[in-house]
Amino acid sequence: MADVINVSVNLEAFSQAISAIQALRSSVSRVFDCLKDGMRNKETLEGREKAFIAHFQDNLHSVNRDLNELERLSNLVGKPSENHPLHNSGLLSLDPVQDKTPLYSQLLQAYKWSNKLQYHAGLASGLLNQQSLKRSANQMGVSAKRRPKAQPTTLVLPPQYVDDVINRIDRMFPEMSIHLSRPNGTSAMLLVTLGKVLKVIVVMRSLFIDRTIVKGYNENVYTEDGKVSILESCVFLDVTDHATTALLHYQLPQMPDVVVRSFMTWLRSYIKLFQAPCQRCGKFLQDGLPPTWRDFRTLEAFHDTCRQ
Repeated sequence: MADVINVSVNLEAFSQAISAIQALRSSVSRVFDCLKDGMRNKETLEGREKAFIAHFQDNLHSVNRDLNELERLSNLVGKPSENHPLHNSGLLSLDPVQDKTPLYSQLLQAYKWSNKLQYHAGLASGLLNQQSLKRSANQMGVSAKRRPKAQPTTLVLPPQYVDDVINRIDRMFPEMSIHLSRPNGTSAMLLVTLGKVLKVIVVMRSLFIDRTIVKGYNENVYTEDGKVSILESCVFLDVTDHATTALLHYQLPQMPDVVVRSFMTWLRSYIKLFQAPCQRCGKFLQDGLPPTWRDFRTLEAFHDTCRQ
């Protein structure tokens, strides 16, 4: 609850304000008691009226004094400051009803995912715009002879440069071997073997990584007819999903070699896939699976449910 609302309140003034509220309630009660009792304890009518008016005025002055004191203290107490991005919805976590209490945490999780989706959508939009795949109505009306020639982008690089980058990365990590091939023309396919833990098929377009498939060290990379096998076990299927997420995280279109090197550095952290415990719960296995998530910045190991 303290994580939701950051309250900057003068506690001493708050305590005095509570006492002032109690005093104000007592003063108001005395006013109504005076009205209820009426004119009593005087022999003459004039004496009773004077005593009633004097007593009633004293009670009203007490109410006014206590009210002014409460207003003064209320200015000293301060106001709660809401620093959370969901603002007043944070008060939902204070609801005592059990079936409504998780509503705020669910809203917070949806807010985080929507932010991630917006961020990745912006990266994808910028990347697609650089590839000049979108044609406007004016371009459709221009003849082929007059149409301007598409400018080369940073992703269109000569194969020799790609080979040089891959060879440098291969020499950086002794426990990782990278075999480069081009089965379909100029597009490169990397077979990355990480120790005796796993193998990764990396499909590239120039220096842009299109897709990754993670398989176990003893799993077959190719089928009997020579095609790439896409069947994966549960552990390496999770690693494949995380690798796809890593491709979205490491985005730097102007420096594609840095992107590939950063991705390979992150992939190298799986050398201890079955040896490193989860940094959150400290366990090696959770639901029969090792910690398959690796933090993009620290490269620490987490279970998929512990990283959130």
